[in-house]
Amino acid sequence: MVSTLLNIFLFNFIHTKLVNNLASTTIKNKIRELRFFADEMTQKELAELVGVTRQTIMAIEKSKHSPTLEVAFKIAEIFGQSIEEVFQYQPV
Repeated sequence: MVSTLLNIFLFNFIHTKLVNNLASTTIKNKIRELRFFADEMTQKELAELVGVTRQTIMAIEKSKHSPTLEVAFKIAEIFGQSIEEVFQYQPV
């Protein structure tokens, strides 16, 4: 019984650590700033230009989700920036 409880505890502890580490990415961006200077483009407008949902743009913008390489290039191209100017990798 104690062994089973210990296994459950350890599983939950490790799972929580893994989920928390994956929850926020180390890829930062300046999409919000670029949207503002692009006549206050909305997330929906950017999403339509990129071919993704508004929720995807919101998650990328808030660094909750890392974009695919294709999406990152599309976003950079829309704003006339290099991918390095829009996205920055910040090691933990």
